[in-house]
Amino acid sequence: MSGDPARADLDGRVLAWMREPWPRAGGPADDARFEALARDLFAFQFAHCEPYARFCRGRGVTPATWPGWRGIPAVPAGAFKELALHAFPAGRTRHVFRTSGTSSSGRGELRLDTLEVYEASLLPSFDRFVLAGLRPETGRRSRILVLAASPGELPDSSLSHMFGVVLERRGDEGSGFFVAKERLLVDRVVAALEGAVAEGAPAVLCGTAFAFVHLLESLAAGGRSLRLPPRLLPGSRVMETGGFKGRARERSRDALHGEIRARLGVPTRSIVNQYGMTELGSQFHDSVLAEPDAPRRKLGPPWTRVRIVDPESGTDAPPGATGAIVLYDLANTGSILAIQTADLGRALEPDGFEVSGREPGAEARGCSIALDEMLSAARQ
Repeated sequence: MSGDPARADLDGRVLAWMREPWPRAGGPADDARFEALARDLFAFQFAHCEPYARFCRGRGVTPATWPGWRGIPAVPAGAFKELALHAFPAGRTRHVFRTSGTSSSGRGELRLDTLEVYEASLLPSFDRFVLAGLRPETGRRSRILVLAASPGELPDSSLSHMFGVVLERRGDEGSGFFVAKERLLVDRVVAALEGAVAEGAPAVLCGTAFAFVHLLESLAAGGRSLRLPPRLLPGSRVMETGGFKGRARERSRDALHGEIRARLGVPTRSIVNQYGMTELGSQFHDSVLAEPDAPRRKLGPPWTRVRIVDPESGTDAPPGATGAIVLYDLANTGSILAIQTADLGRALEPDGFEVSGREPGAEARGCSIALDEMLSAARQ
């Protein structure tokens, strides 16, 4: 935990929330708690991250003019490629997560002075939305097979770190990583899945969307299909994350889920998409395993909030309308709690949201304007 008393107090309050039983009671009490923590965290980040403070002053927002959590200026995700956005002395950096890319100069960085809050945030969400029905709260371990590189191979990948924590604390002896040296170990994946079938052990198969594409193409090329243990809930399930932007081979999410269903025998209701970003300390997931009788939608942990805004004006989009997704995450104690994503979506009733992809002409204008404002402020 941070050596700064004010920051340590904030971390302690956020951690206390994360460690409470979930699902939460919800309602006004949670809203009041979020508002109070967001106000104090915003004031701390304003005081300790000068580029962010300049950005906020340029928008007429300071702790003294507190606008409520909805009015906290949101940093465009692209700013993490250009600026050091952390609210602690650089010398206290313990770990750096970087966005995907091939050069360090073009990659966003999330600097952390502690991993405690990040790890405390990820486990309750993973338990509720991915391991639902497998009783992780009892200490029962699951067969978790990860189509991604280990944190030892990719130490600056937040996704690999997340999976490393999950395997350490939730995985059984048959769990493991199945990507090494940028290669998907298809035969090992197949053997592990067949072993799970033989043991009657529900398999939790996790990975990036393109790792699943490679696995499915390899199975198709060999004329193979697998059937995971034929149980409903609890039972085998898939968690996939990431998209296809900038890739040569495109897949819609529905098409990918259809191929997973056909080749692996996992029903669509047991396939969870995770929505997350390197710049965030928390993740959002499809609700299908946690709430199997309700419509599919993205839900986050209680210490997060979501706004759907007009990409250009930043005002709330009309109910049901598509807009830019802005995320507020109290797990970001050491960086910035409000992030403007490059993704579009719409709010759903009574809660949750859906991601509808990217509309470059619409979202680029709003994000680029905000990024230009932030960089200009930093140069003053």
